[in-house]
Amino acid sequence: MSDQFDIVIVGGGIGGGALATALARRGVSVLVLEKSTVYRDLVRGEWIAPWGVVELKRIGLYEDLIAIGGHHLSKHIFYGDTIDPAEAEANALPIDALVPGVPGPLCLGHPAMCNRLNETATAAGATVLRGVTDVAIDTAGTPSVSYTREGAQHTARCRLIAGADGRGSTVRRQAGIALHRDPTHHLFSGMLIEGADGWPADVQAIGAEGDVHYLAFPQGNGRVRLYLGYAKETPQRLAGEHGQQAFLDAFRLQSMPGSEHLANARPAGPCNSFPNEDTWTERPYAAGIVLVGDAAGHNDPIIGQGLSIAYRDVRIVSEALLESGDWSPAIFEPYAEERAERMRRLRFAAQLQSTLHNEFGPQAVERRRRAHERQRQDQTLLLTQLAAIIGPDALPPVAFEEATRERLLA
Repeated sequence: MSDQFDIVIVGGGIGGGALATALARRGVSVLVLEKSTVYRDLVRGEWIAPWGVVELKRIGLYEDLIAIGGHHLSKHIFYGDTIDPAEAEANALPIDALVPGVPGPLCLGHPAMCNRLNETATAAGATVLRGVTDVAIDTAGTPSVSYTREGAQHTARCRLIAGADGRGSTVRRQAGIALHRDPTHHLFSGMLIEGADGWPADVQAIGAEGDVHYLAFPQGNGRVRLYLGYAKETPQRLAGEHGQQAFLDAFRLQSMPGSEHLANARPAGPCNSFPNEDTWTERPYAAGIVLVGDAAGHNDPIIGQGLSIAYRDVRIVSEALLESGDWSPAIFEPYAEERAERMRRLRFAAQLQSTLHNEFGPQAVERRRRAHERQRQDQTLLLTQLAAIIGPDALPPVAFEEATRERLLA
């Protein structure tokens, strides 16, 4: 195997696989280094917003994901303890008609998506290595990456190193790129279920009732990815051997008709919980290095933007590399500026969603009731929530200003 490449991508998940495919299809020599030998259900990254589907199409990966079972959703229903279920269903949002040419969000299992991107990258000519450990980067002079695989040490030299290695990115740490973090507001848990055939395959639902915020995203064939938001003061709520059953029991809801189809389904994956906070980097690049996806900072999962963020990162970075013969850090400045504002807007939207739906008790219920009534009277107050569907850049700046938050919550 050659030890010289145009780019070495550390991380072969969503961002790494997509970037490798986009570049290798245009003749760039690519090495992908991935730690895992098997992609597992990590309870994240299975819903692509319509604006993220647009990015998929621009990269040229949409048909690849449809071919392995990508499943579109057409309706979004806001349920909750302050909304009559009949009213909620009458006001279902037609999410298949909000972005031209996109028939709604796209759902697909995270391991299946990673495997397909691994295949597309390999088919395009990229070298993809699994089971890689002890990654060390060096950007003094010609960039290089040292690593261990099958007990042997190797070094690959390149023009550029891309960090696509997730939230705990070793590339980011070794490059000394600072990661900023919001305080944790609540905990978020997810689990894949199967046998939920009674739940409509095209309907995603979100709401709050009692002491949980609940979300349901069908994947087709009776499989649904469920999420629960709950107070950070109760970290053991879903822990232990009874965690999966406690998770399902939380979906026995009064505010959401048909929730028994979810509560009575079978677990099809682990039940994992994680904190909700946002993270971000000021400059997701340095000399010889660029970061994409979670490595460059991630959004609070409450609004499900992780995959869409990663695919836009890949599209912008790949275009910059393919359009420029000079792979100096300067070509990534527009990417840094666009990403900073994108993440700021999504952070604003996620914080608003957290305040509305992941705070509990009588005062929180009253706040939701007031906000719902104000949104019925003034539909411009719904704009911020649409950022998660049509994209943060498709809305006017006022949707992400403090005055809008005050109008909704005061």
